[in-house]
Amino acid sequence: MEAITDLTQKNAKTAAEAPVSANADAGTKDMFLKLLVAQVRNQNPLEPSDPAEFVNQLTQLSQTEAMQNVVAQTRNSASMLESLQVLSLGAQVGSQVSVVTESVILGTDKVSGSFKLDAANSNLAVVLTAPDGQKHRVELGAQSAGSVYFSVDPQALGLPGGSYDIAIDGGEGVSPDVEIQSELTSVKLSPTGGVLLQVAHLGDVPSHAITGFFGRLKTSNS
Repeated sequence: MEAITDLTQKNAKTAAEAPVSANADAGTKDMFLKLLVAQVRNQNPLEPSDPAEFVNQLTQLSQTEAMQNVVAQTRNSASMLESLQVLSLGAQVGSQVSVVTESVILGTDKVSGSFKLDAANSNLAVVLTAPDGQKHRVELGAQSAGSVYFSVDPQALGLPGGSYDIAIDGGEGVSPDVEIQSELTSVKLSPTGGVLLQVAHLGDVPSHAITGFFGRLKTSNS
């Protein structure tokens, strides 16, 4: 419902702004024509302006108007695509997703994640950095090349709730991207444009940070 409400408000705002833009364009054209007529009326009869100059000015006006129309159409198309994206992603609320991230919000629940290794590594660890700069390591030991999965248990590690930076330490030159798997809780339009997804343990994330959708978790009653 939040996604649909945000989308309705966005479309209402776009509709309200459209007449203003159209009136501004019409006003610009009207002003240009008035200036052109005044220029013709006030020209020196002994040294009349070259008619080609007026033709050039009219051509420039026509080209400017055409460009404004193209910009308006592009803006409307982008708004429509954005709305469709929100509706499509809204249907995924409640699904498990994987997100590339450099931070994670810890509470009492375990957090699952993964990363990819280009080569086998014998000394891997997940490093969590608290807001005060203190680092906490979750040792993973030796791992083969490919996808490596891990879990962070804040209670077992004695970590207080809060936001932590997260990274993989695999020695010099080994620091793959971290992907966290969690639930997509809501979809909304950003005030500055674009789509923001709210994901458990991560907060708001841009849509391009999503790397996969995995459906809803099955419950014992399913």
